[in-house]
Amino acid sequence: MATFGTLSDRLTETFRNLRTKGRLTPADVDGTVREIRRALLDADVALAVVKEFTAKVRERALGDEVNRALNPAQQVVQIVNEELVAILGGEQRRLQFAKNPPTVIMLAGLQGSGKTTFAGKLAKQLEKDGHTPLLVACDLQRPNAVNQLQVVAQQAGAAIYAPEPGNGTGDPVRVARDGVEVARRQLHDVVIIDTAGRLGVDAELMRQAADIRRATDPDEVLFVIDAMIGQDAVNTAKAFQEGVDFTGVVLSKLDGDARGGAALSVASVTGRPIVFASTGEGLDDLEPFHPDRMASRILDLGDILTLIEQAQAAFDEQEALKVAEKLAKEQFTLEDFLDQLQQMRKMGSMKKMLGMLPGMGQMKQQLENLDEREMDRTEAIVRSMTPAERRNPKILNGSRRLRIARGSGMTVTDVNQLVQRFEQASKMMKTVARGGVPNVPGMGPLGRPGSSSKRGKQQKSRAGSRSGNPAKRAAENAGLAAQVAETAPTGSGFGLGGAAKPAEPDLAEIQRLFGKG
Repeated sequence: MATFGTLSDRLTETFRNLRTKGRLTPADVDGTVREIRRALLDADVALAVVKEFTAKVRERALGDEVNRALNPAQQVVQIVNEELVAILGGEQRRLQFAKNPPTVIMLAGLQGSGKTTFAGKLAKQLEKDGHTPLLVACDLQRPNAVNQLQVVAQQAGAAIYAPEPGNGTGDPVRVARDGVEVARRQLHDVVIIDTAGRLGVDAELMRQAADIRRATDPDEVLFVIDAMIGQDAVNTAKAFQEGVDFTGVVLSKLDGDARGGAALSVASVTGRPIVFASTGEGLDDLEPFHPDRMASRILDLGDILTLIEQAQAAFDEQEALKVAEKLAKEQFTLEDFLDQLQQMRKMGSMKKMLGMLPGMGQMKQQLENLDEREMDRTEAIVRSMTPAERRNPKILNGSRRLRIARGSGMTVTDVNQLVQRFEQASKMMKTVARGGVPNVPGMGPLGRPGSSSKRGKQQKSRAGSRSGNPAKRAAENAGLAAQVAETAPTGSGFGLGGAAKPAEPDLAEIQRLFGKG
């Protein structure tokens, strides 16, 4: 996540230096702990949390569990990961629902922390889970706060109770109490109360929030905190805990670029678990908070479980089986490709998905340069085709391609490249579906049995001319040398060597296969 990007970079660099050592000395451990302390402090993690965290890491790193390990460096990384999980709350905490509906959820926090947007996100997620939430507009202070909640409720497809126009008029305590009664009469099983915030912690804010809590007796009080506000996050959390108290924390704006380390301190300082993490402006950009997964992301170990869950939510299992069957029978068409493209879009941002893969923190520049609009352009081209053209791209002659280019706002070259990439990808997928080995352009068959022996025979046949005529022998040897130079494999296997570069035709083939150059 962008908020913890700098912290992730610092910790990853520290562990990279650690992995070069076969045996760890106390000096190595002290140096590593020192770098971890600096990284956490630079990321705005609370000083008390940093001291406790580094003390535990140092104590465990100097213990027998590391000294007896086969790979001490990996053991230290594991210790840091476990301690990060601990300060983030340990285990995942889910929403607690009332035995007798409706479940009342009260939102609290400073103005601008993202309470109203989170209310819509939570309502939409609850709708997906089969609940019938009711949003109650109790922020009657901030200008147009009620209107904003109405818009958010409409986008989320949730009901809303907003009897007062707001903008400084109305009694929020009465609205909250009446909202719970309306939910009970209309059989809404969840009530989400959006309360007012202030630019800073003050007595009036605390009194109003405490009055609403006493009037509605909520099952959950969620404190929404902006992950970008720095050290003030801890002070604000303490003030709300003393004045109102809350049962869980919501981290908002985790997609921001500011140092968000103070958010790591909230669970440890307040003793209240983090329940949700808001990762974007869209109503779908809300995730249940998993301390172990967040720790893995910070340490650039990836978050494969979340990626799998998103894929399972977006992809239809029956459709996936149909696609696999079509691949095996060589019936995969551009219509199927378009369906798969749309299902991928349901999973969200491609950059976020790729960022969940282990080690992607080292490829930040490549991720930043990823143009997600390429999927839009591809979809526009496919949609500009007729159903017959999607099912059989071979009928695409010059005039048809020109019509498709004009209809999609692209060029004929773009259409040609898409068709070529689709045909090559189809060939590879058909080969894999049959249990074969794909033939990658410029590389030949991957791991084909007997390829090394064939190559050996070729090299043996090129050992040199045996002609008795010196002039003829020299000419033939020169010809063989030129032939070897032309047909020799370019580049180096698995990135070793690194001196040679792929030939231009090979690069062009690879770029056409995997995307635009």
